[in-house]
Amino acid sequence: MAESELQEGDYDNRGNKVQNLRTDMEELLEKMEKLTVDVAWMAYNCVLIQTNPDLRNAMQHLEDVFLMCKEQMEKNWQEVLME
Repeated sequence: MAESELQEGDYDNRGNKVQNLRTDMEELLEKMEKLTVDVAWMAYNCVLIQTNPDLRNAMQHLEDVFLMCKEQMEKNWQEVLME
């Protein structure tokens, strides 16, 4: 009798493990699908930037302006700290 209860417990435990594995696999598949979409968009953006010089120039200008602004903010922050 005790042996049959153990076997039922093992069967239930195995069923839970299979269900957990199935759930984990579905979650991993969803993550892989999301990564695949992200990589596809990255590749698209790289091709777009490489083939459109106006966009590349605009991005470079935006980066330059951002760096100048960041530098100015750091200078202003240092002046505030000195006061």
